[in-house]
Amino acid sequence: MFAVIAFVAALQEPPARVVDGDTLDLNGARIRLYGVDAPEAGQTCERNGAAWPCGAAATQALSDFISGREVSCVEVDRDRYGRAVSTCSVGDTDLGSWMVLNGWALEFDRYSDGRYAQAEQAASNAGVGIHSGQFVAPADWRSGSAPAPVTASSSPPGDCRIKGNISSDGTRIYHMPGRRSYGPTRIDVSAGERWFCSEEEAVAAGWRAPRD
Repeated sequence: MFAVIAFVAALQEPPARVVDGDTLDLNGARIRLYGVDAPEAGQTCERNGAAWPCGAAATQALSDFISGREVSCVEVDRDRYGRAVSTCSVGDTDLGSWMVLNGWALEFDRYSDGRYAQAEQAASNAGVGIHSGQFVAPADWRSGSAPAPVTASSSPPGDCRIKGNISSDGTRIYHMPGRRSYGPTRIDVSAGERWFCSEEEAVAAGWRAPRD
């Protein structure tokens, strides 16, 4: 009987070249950071009523943070383009976590395990990086059918941290802290969305739980 052994490869090839806010080039190998999605290099966001190059800013932020230091990556998967999808770090700092925490990337919850959800919520609450104004999620921007820019989340009132979101088809869904959908969900109170203090309050107001 043959045993199938799965393993990951560790790469340590300084210096790393930053391609964009979630992509590196290590010694000629293209590396996609696991679980995060940064604005594309040419993407713009809005802040104080004006467009600003958030994609270029995210790229520069990652480049400045690495600043010629050794980057270590562990391959987790391969994407459809054949790129290694990896967790990468400089010293003890996970690059994906650093980018999300500083507002230069979102958790890519479609492909991640939720590890950066709290970091994204912290960045949103602090209003840093792309959360300092309005933005379109990078995945929507790439699709060419992006919705209107998302307004940075308002802070929850007191301990009322349950998010009452209204989807594009008008469905009212509440999101509990700790769920994978919680971090990426933003609340725009001007659009009728709101915060709840309890599940009972959300249900009584006509919101339902997500079906994920």
